[in-house]
Amino acid sequence: MSAGSIGNDGSRRFEDDELIPISALQHFVFCKRQAMLIHVEQVWAENRHTASGRVMHDRVHAVSTRMEDGRLVARGLRLASRRLGLSGIADVVEFRPVASDTIGVRLPSRRGMWQAFPVEYKRGRPKKHNADAVQLCAQAVCLEEMLNQTIPCGALFYGKTRRRKDVSFDAPLRSALTDLANEFRQLLNTGITPPPEPGPKCEHCSLQAQCLPHVPRAADNYIARMRRAALAEEPPHEGS
Repeated sequence: MSAGSIGNDGSRRFEDDELIPISALQHFVFCKRQAMLIHVEQVWAENRHTASGRVMHDRVHAVSTRMEDGRLVARGLRLASRRLGLSGIADVVEFRPVASDTIGVRLPSRRGMWQAFPVEYKRGRPKKHNADAVQLCAQAVCLEEMLNQTIPCGALFYGKTRRRKDVSFDAPLRSALTDLANEFRQLLNTGITPPPEPGPKCEHCSLQAQCLPHVPRAADNYIARMRRAALAEEPPHEGS
């Protein structure tokens, strides 16, 4: 994966084939090995947790735009940031009317000024780590770049609690997002899947059978070589 091109303003700009899925950063925060298994080795398996989450996202990703309670609600909006090299699909972006043209933007076929407010839907409950907040912040950064508008906050909706959790896109979260995007891109460039780090997070992971977190490293290395060879449709080489 290349490092992108340089724009007219001297900043790095990533092309379409260099964009990283926003969802990959959420996986990366949760588990670096999981992120590489999914996004490099194309390993995927579903359990009841992922199936439930997929059904929820399929429902909210249905592309639509309509007025709801005075807000313009867009579902399934495609996002991209050339600066960070990210792309994805927003569950929901609410455009709320604002009086000031200093914070609002104009929308096609709509009167007045509007402020974007991204909302990400999650199946379970709020988590101890910040993976969900990073994912939502990435959506906001994409929207900022696309709309030329500062977006100060958004919300995470959790299916278990049926409540929204407000997220402020403050400087520490934005810095964490940038660092994670750069770190994941560097790992992608190596093509090396990190070894397992067994822990409580493995209990509900749908990739346990593929990751084998409790298998000794020697066996794990052998399985990884066999998987890479199968993906490349080439026989494994002795001593590799």
